[in-house]
Amino acid sequence: MASQSAMNPASALGDASRFGEIRGRLLFLIGALIVYRTGTFIPVPGIDPDQVARLFSDQSGTILGIVNMFSGGALSRFSIFAMGVMPYISASIIIQMMGMVVPQLMEWRKEGEAGKRKMTQVTRYSTVVLALFQSFAAAAALQSQNVVVSPGVFQWLVPATITMTTGTMFLMWLGEQITERGIGNGISMIILVGILAGIPSAVGTTLEQVSTGEMAAPFFILLMVVIVAVTGFCVFVEKAQRRITVNYAKRQVGRKMYGGQTSHLPFKLNMSGVIPPIFASSLLLFPATIASFLGANSESAVAQVLQGISTSLGYGQPLHLVLYAALIVFFCFFYTALVFNARDTAENLKKSGAFIPGIRPGQHTGEYIDKVLTRLTLWGAIYIAGVCLLPETLMASRGVPFQFGGTSLLIVVVVVMDFGAQLQAHMMSHHYPGLMKKANLLGAGRNGTGS
Repeated sequence: MASQSAMNPASALGDASRFGEIRGRLLFLIGALIVYRTGTFIPVPGIDPDQVARLFSDQSGTILGIVNMFSGGALSRFSIFAMGVMPYISASIIIQMMGMVVPQLMEWRKEGEAGKRKMTQVTRYSTVVLALFQSFAAAAALQSQNVVVSPGVFQWLVPATITMTTGTMFLMWLGEQITERGIGNGISMIILVGILAGIPSAVGTTLEQVSTGEMAAPFFILLMVVIVAVTGFCVFVEKAQRRITVNYAKRQVGRKMYGGQTSHLPFKLNMSGVIPPIFASSLLLFPATIASFLGANSESAVAQVLQGISTSLGYGQPLHLVLYAALIVFFCFFYTALVFNARDTAENLKKSGAFIPGIRPGQHTGEYIDKVLTRLTLWGAIYIAGVCLLPETLMASRGVPFQFGGTSLLIVVVVVMDFGAQLQAHMMSHHYPGLMKKANLLGAGRNGTGS
């Protein structure tokens, strides 16, 4: 008996075109990430790669490690993508925070898609400004370390600044293209690939420490168990939801009765995802980076002060832990309030004839949702801070490679889960027409054989 696809060539062609679109999105994602990784190995003209490698090897255990992670190792090679996407992330933070207080930005936030495009344009311009500033600071810092072949304003500073700023803008554009034409959030995928690219070297370093006796074998086994357990815990928490029951009132239209159904509002325990640790890291990066570079010369009093700042903001230091935890908690509440409005949700429920059992519609519903959301955000902030800070303490005390840190682990788990969810959504959207067609055929068959 011939298969259904063979009997219906049009259906088979439709399935092929639908799966072809998903395959095209995956190929575009892979190609874009290959372009990104290739760019991380192209150095900025005019530097001594060996000197730069030695310089950054001394900074491997400092705050610069997270800059290097976000750039996929491009900073340690001082490539054209050395600044990575951090200027874009910093600009996004500034614009989103200003959107809460600046009247013009507040108006744009209320304009829907048109206002979003205006906010995106302002973010791009801000990214250019920040990228120029950070690129010039990094180029000047390298020149002061005598790792530049031809130092000078027009021989090195201007070309290097323009090159790295252009690289950041290209990554911003590439991330937007991945979001639109690929699968997943483009900026998150770029950061994810940067983290994954550093894991093999981290594993090799750890195994070398075990073989040389620098790290005890039982501790290595315990470390692997902890990593697997923390990963499983992160997956469990990221899937956790608080579901609020919602009932729909019955209403009669003509002779038919509508409504009377029960649904729920799902709220994730961690509604802000990886945004808080990324935002917190980006705010701690700039002063620590400048202090680490400019404080390398210990001959002046200013350099000694900068060295003290760099040491205080180093991994495992009390000041860094306190600031990092405080910023994570702040951005958890800030980002959740930014993307979710409890009062608007309550008004939408009221307009659709829905209500929460035991709660009056309108203002009381909004207050109830806001109360639930505040509690969830608090627990989510504690979870993110714990995952990010506890492994950091382990790294400071035991010298575990940075890629095993809590921030990188959380980013990997959340981004991979988001990628899987979006891939599944694309597949379901392509299957939906076929499922509806089958449902209609089954319904027609029942109607034809029934009454």
